[in-house]
Amino acid sequence: MSGNGAVWGRVRRRLRAFPERLAACGAEAAAYGRCVQASTVPGGRLRKDLCAQEFEALRSCFAAAAKKTLTGGH
Repeated sequence: MSGNGAVWGRVRRRLRAFPERLAACGAEAAAYGRCVQASTVPGGRLRKDLCAQEFEALRSCFAAAAKKTLTGGH
């Protein structure tokens, strides 16, 4: 069971690093938020795929952050 402690230690370190890695996606999150907000103002119409480009940029950033977290990359 002592080997299990080492595994959980690595998992905890990765999970602690994740919010910092996601913080690097601030510009993408802001762009997506602005797009959605502009679509929901009075008279605006939020439609599927209206903000697809901004969402894809945010998703890609999150995926890269998750990959760095999993691999322990910097």
